Amino acid sequence: MNYTKKSKEVLSIIFLFVFIISTSIIVIYTPLVYGQTNQTISNADLLNIPAKKVHVGDIDIGYKMLGKGEPILLFNGASDNMNAWDAAFLKGLSSNHTVIVFDQRGIANTTIGSKPYTYQQLANDSAGLLDALKIPKADVMGYSLGSYLAQQLTITYPDKVNSLVLVGSSCGGKDHTPKPPEFIKLQSDVVNKSLNNVSISQGEMKALVSASLGEGWIRLHPESVNIPENITSLQQLKPGLPPEVANYQNNVGKHWEDNPNWSGTCDDLAKLAKPTLVITGTDDNQYQPHLNSLKIVEKIPGAWLVQIKDAGHAVMDQYPGEIGKILNTFLSTTSTPAT
Repeated sequence: MNYTKKSKEVLSIIFLFVFIISTSIIVIYTPLVYGQTNQTISNADLLNIPAKKVHVGDIDIGYKMLGKGEPILLFNGASDNMNAWDAAFLKGLSSNHTVIVFDQRGIANTTIGSKPYTYQQLANDSAGLLDALKIPKADVMGYSLGSYLAQQLTITYPDKVNSLVLVGSSCGGKDHTPKPPEFIKLQSDVVNKSLNNVSISQGEMKALVSASLGEGWIRLHPESVNIPENITSLQQLKPGLPPEVANYQNNVGKHWEDNPNWSGTCDDLAKLAKPTLVITGTDDNQYQPHLNSLKIVEKIPGAWLVQIKDAGHAVMDQYPGEIGKILNTFLSTTSTPAT
């Protein structure tokens, strides 16, 4: 399949290898202001911003809001809490947007509740959060597993979503390019060990980190795969993550990715034709094979595709400032006037 035939623009951003595919109309507008207009992140410590809670359905959701401007809702990657977002990324984004970060069901500041743990329920939770915050419509960004939830939110509640940003993503179903079988087994083994309070070996830990970083990044930063010997559990890597929730999220991911009887979300997203930005690392070959990002862009009219050289699935941590600039360019280019 020729993925370059749709290319309309080529942008070079600092030292990144970037292709952006788009037919865009720039609209000048004055943004509405939500949330805490005087609070932007000014250093590397997101922890200093106090978390708030709001009751949504059967759970209490922990969240933080920072910045000023049009709202954007961020979906964490699997197992992460809201403090996992890189401060450099948040600083740039919050300079002209109200950024909402939150803990997903069962993680850190958000209670587990009693409803089944499915991607549809997690999308419902986020829609309820927007309602509770009196935000009728927002831009939406999801990373990794969070990108699945962002897609589900967009499909189920299209009136709540202005634009969609997907990082390290797939639209799932029959067209999904699967992870290598040995990596699927590694992930399952790690989750099962967590459930049974069994230590994770240094070899398993290093394999997880190496798969996340990708070969290019490790070649440039060989020290990045050094794991302290006292790190022996998933919970040490992911604070606020109960083992049972790690298992729930692993199952949510499997259902999205390994379901040949399901058509996936690409066709539904194509019908909605929301402005869409897709970001992937060219070395993301295990956590989320980057071919899946190319498939999304092939389906959605006018979607932007950014491929970052020497980046893996951990692209958000590897190039946070650069991704923030790309995202701000996308949002300022594709935004429509508030009504």
